[in-house]
Amino acid sequence: MNVKLYNKPLEQIDAELTLEFVSAKTLETHPHYALLTQAGFKGEQEQITPLHEHRLLICGIDNTLSDEFYRSAMATAVKAAMNYTYTSLKCAQYTSERFSALIEGAVLGSYKFEHYKSESKPSKLSDIIFSNENSDGISNEIDLLEATLNQTLIIAKATNFVRTLVNQTPYDMTPQMMAVTADQLAGSNHLECTILDVNGLEEEKMNAMLAVGRASHNPPRLIHLAYKPKNPRKVITLVGKGLTYDSGGLSLKAAASMVTMKMDKAGACAVMGIIKAVSELKLDIEIHAFVGAVENMIGGNAYKPDDVLVAKNGKTIEVRNTDAEGRLVLADVLGYAQENVKADYIFDYATLTGACMVALGPYTTGIMGHNEALKQEWLNAAEQSGEYCGNLPFNRHLKKLIKSDLADVCNVSSKPYGGAITATLFLDNFIDEDMKQKWVHFDIAGSAYTESAWDVHTYGGTGAGVRMSLNWLMEHCK
Repeated sequence: MNVKLYNKPLEQIDAELTLEFVSAKTLETHPHYALLTQAGFKGEQEQITPLHEHRLLICGIDNTLSDEFYRSAMATAVKAAMNYTYTSLKCAQYTSERFSALIEGAVLGSYKFEHYKSESKPSKLSDIIFSNENSDGISNEIDLLEATLNQTLIIAKATNFVRTLVNQTPYDMTPQMMAVTADQLAGSNHLECTILDVNGLEEEKMNAMLAVGRASHNPPRLIHLAYKPKNPRKVITLVGKGLTYDSGGLSLKAAASMVTMKMDKAGACAVMGIIKAVSELKLDIEIHAFVGAVENMIGGNAYKPDDVLVAKNGKTIEVRNTDAEGRLVLADVLGYAQENVKADYIFDYATLTGACMVALGPYTTGIMGHNEALKQEWLNAAEQSGEYCGNLPFNRHLKKLIKSDLADVCNVSSKPYGGAITATLFLDNFIDEDMKQKWVHFDIAGSAYTESAWDVHTYGGTGAGVRMSLNWLMEHCK
């Protein structure tokens, strides 16, 4: 989908269809009020009414007129227009502050993943054109709008890049192919790329990660992408869980729970999308993206409940459930990342626990860490970017639930409550003391994948984490 900006009044732009947003408050003043009411249009959020005889597409907008409502309304309108035979759609501004939301709605809402369809069904809609004028005829500064367009397109396209990676099947997107994809990204975006194979992981004593992947025909890979501008304002480490498929291991998942497990690599995909966007935006921030790409399968050499693993930082882990594998991979990758990069902050992204969905629902990312002020910054960044996040607080009593009588720590809690928090408290064992106040964990188990369209999201990967991370980076690394 091509998104364009013209320095022209809307009526002077040549397009086959015009999109207008109409609220319940403004409905009565609309020139086609009689037609709209006859069609049952009430100005409700995302209510769509086409007036084909006037080449108009009317979309309802909530009276609060927030970014979130414009973003989702734009996505709904674009999806509707894609079902028609029009090739171009034009739209006015609704104040320059809403422009970014409208662009995101257009790019994210028009996303389609048809790689595995024998016959794709391309839409004829190819161009979405914005005027620099508001719907009331007031002009906005074109240079400011162009800067907003360029920035927002980079972030939205990076989000779609992540969605496409998440949506690829475990047969196609193996740990080796994740490494190939990272290498290709490094080549196109002028990034540094280091990849460790099994021998490299053994040399680094990343035994927890190796244990998770050893029963798979597809061996694990550690991926390190780096973007290094001159004189960076901050150095940021991102760590992503990259389970290209998770069967649960010997603690085998139920058959229904194995479906969609290709999404267990969404954290890894997110950090790749974030570094992609940062490099294209040319931000003065040094970014290191670390990915633990592993497949958790069953076999005669699979790691077992009752095993004790020695992580990279020397801590021992009692395994009681092989389906709590992501935290084992992250334990080693976090250790490797901190050993190799002295960062100002370290953030990790993982589809870590179903418990996070129980706590916050299927749309919301869980934010955890020790630094309350830092977590609040991220909650604000999420709200501004259109992502949903919720804070899950630590406490010393929950930490007791991962105590092991056999090893330094157990990989699962002794009680079935607070699972998202106890999983993060497990990771806390692998965060260096001087980084504990600079670390935030994002559990994207609920937000990274959807089987029902909502907001700007279609079926499949959502790109969770990308937009809010770019918002935080641009706001707090100036």
